[in-house]
Amino acid sequence: MPKSKRNRAVTLSKTKKKGKEHKENIVNSIRECAEKYSSAYVFSFENMRNLKFKEFRDQLKSSSRFFLGSNKVMQVALGRSDSDEIRPGLHKISKLVRGDSGLCFTNLSKEEVQRLFNEYEEHDFARTGTTATEKVELQEGPLDQFTHEMEPFLRKQGMPVRLNRGVVELVSDFVVCEEGRPLSPEAARILRLLGKKMATFRLNLICRWSPDEFEIYREGLEESDIESS
Repeated sequence: MPKSKRNRAVTLSKTKKKGKEHKENIVNSIRECAEKYSSAYVFSFENMRNLKFKEFRDQLKSSSRFFLGSNKVMQVALGRSDSDEIRPGLHKISKLVRGDSGLCFTNLSKEEVQRLFNEYEEHDFARTGTTATEKVELQEGPLDQFTHEMEPFLRKQGMPVRLNRGVVELVSDFVVCEEGRPLSPEAARILRLLGKKMATFRLNLICRWSPDEFEIYREGLEESDIESS
């Protein structure tokens, strides 16, 4: 008699949620770094690419430690006010951990950190929903960059194409995307096929903390704005 499917063992290791213990570990790690490293930075990111960020982080692993994740957890770890901050002045950077942001603890000089962050830039293919940086339009005629096998796929992306003696041909002008408008899934796929990179992964410094100094790098933001928030 065959075994019942209901009696099969199911592993939950892949679906286990990160709970209170995980959050406590992050809080403890951040607090240890606040004591260990000479300065801390809040940075924001644009068009995050996990692999590229890992490469950047690995370059600095001997001198720095990065944290990304729940802003609330990072704020709690740093302290949200001068009464619960773990080191004097850290509550100021805690208030700037919001949106797409992260923490960097480091022993590097501020000049070196500014240079590394300002110079870092990686171009990549834009994803669905990304704002197009320019208008891309294809002209009527043969599309020699595509093989005939791709004609059905291109048609599914909304392109007015046909095969003409084995050559993919655009039967009329076609606008892939308009500058300033979000990319549709189809536009993102076509841009990738065209080799057109519209996304730039950047890390932007927001502020810096050290035991004897607090600096704001974001234009238009003042320390008084932080204290009143």
